[in-house]
Amino acid sequence: MDEAMNGHCDTIDVTLHSDGSCSVKDNGRGIPVDNHPVYKVPALEIVMTKLHAGGKFDSDTYKVSGGLHGVGVSVVNALSKWATVEVHRDGGIYLQKYKFGNIDTKLEKIGDSEYHGTTVSFMPDDGIFETIKFDFSILRYRLRELAYLNAGIKISISQEKGESETFQYEGGISEYVTYLNAGRTALMSKPLFVSGEKDQVQVEAALQWTTAFRENIHTFTNNIATREGGTHLSGLKTSLTRTINSVARKRKQLKEKDPPLDGNDVREGLTVILSIKVPEPQFEGQTKTKLGNSEIKGIVDTIMSECLSDFFAENPSDSKIIISKCIQAFQAREAAKKARDLTRRKGILEGGGLPGKLADCQSKDPALSEIFIVEGDSAGGTAKQGRDRGTQAILPLRGKILNVEKSRIDKILANTEVMALITAMGCNIT
Repeated sequence: MDEAMNGHCDTIDVTLHSDGSCSVKDNGRGIPVDNHPVYKVPALEIVMTKLHAGGKFDSDTYKVSGGLHGVGVSVVNALSKWATVEVHRDGGIYLQKYKFGNIDTKLEKIGDSEYHGTTVSFMPDDGIFETIKFDFSILRYRLRELAYLNAGIKISISQEKGESETFQYEGGISEYVTYLNAGRTALMSKPLFVSGEKDQVQVEAALQWTTAFRENIHTFTNNIATREGGTHLSGLKTSLTRTINSVARKRKQLKEKDPPLDGNDVREGLTVILSIKVPEPQFEGQTKTKLGNSEIKGIVDTIMSECLSDFFAENPSDSKIIISKCIQAFQAREAAKKARDLTRRKGILEGGGLPGKLADCQSKDPALSEIFIVEGDSAGGTAKQGRDRGTQAILPLRGKILNVEKSRIDKILANTEVMALITAMGCNIT
């Protein structure tokens, strides 16, 4: 993928072989095979056997790299029973074999070729890993993700005697957002695409608001999923909140006396893919899923703010709908807060009266007691007659209650049936 990210490759093929091994083939420049000026051995050997060597050969150096821990293919080689590398470069075909991370055969030229690229095949070492079977579905998910993140790159995965699939998305992360929003009602005709570069940091983002109530944000650094977020996510959130508040006030959708929208309001129903390319990423923690470069927040904030401001200025109808959605989220949050406060003041959730339809049991021991939730008063009457009053409680509810997954908290708290459930269970609301 480093070859692809730096514009030297547009096709990658992954093959899972029937013997349990795996091959990865690209049409990049091919790993250099000339002798290294310092080590005096083929550069390919350095890449395959020394840590931190990949992508660091003078003119071949990558601007950005997706190596998570900075150790490259040498660790794949070290953790494999065997590995072979076939390089097509400078008109020749070159082959070298390895066993348990060590050189097994010298690099040799085995033919001529007009093709260029590298194929790495390897067999994971079952003496190190508990399981060495590749999961096709996991690899398919990751390769699809990579194809979305690198617009136009063709990535295929196949099993030697099984299924195969090819991914290629000219629309890149905008297509990714459309894919994630399938089945949802979008508030925009198409995702907003943001692109910019500052201080060698490339920023791409695709955004689309929907009628959903939850945000769906995915961030990446050099193609690595940063599930814990980081400074790039902070920059995105800051720019969204500030820009939408500014536009809402300029257009009088927010009055002077109105409090500002907070981040949760402006991100409700928003789907985002944020992908940045950084020459020297700094990842935090053992899992390496949080970006720590402090300068990235300001860069993302600046690029996002400029593009968002342009979008809202050039698309007044879309922006009005989006801001209205944000204001509704704010109003719902305020209504929910009032409902919580009212509920607590009444003491319903703090040990007050039980729901009128609840037929409680005599036992106060949670380990012994149970509650049966039944549909309607008729079923409730029958259940009450057949229960053990000592340990079994009965709560009749209407046949179809509110779908809380698709409802805001203010509507949930105003629903009689839901509140009866909460009260009967002795729960609270945060």
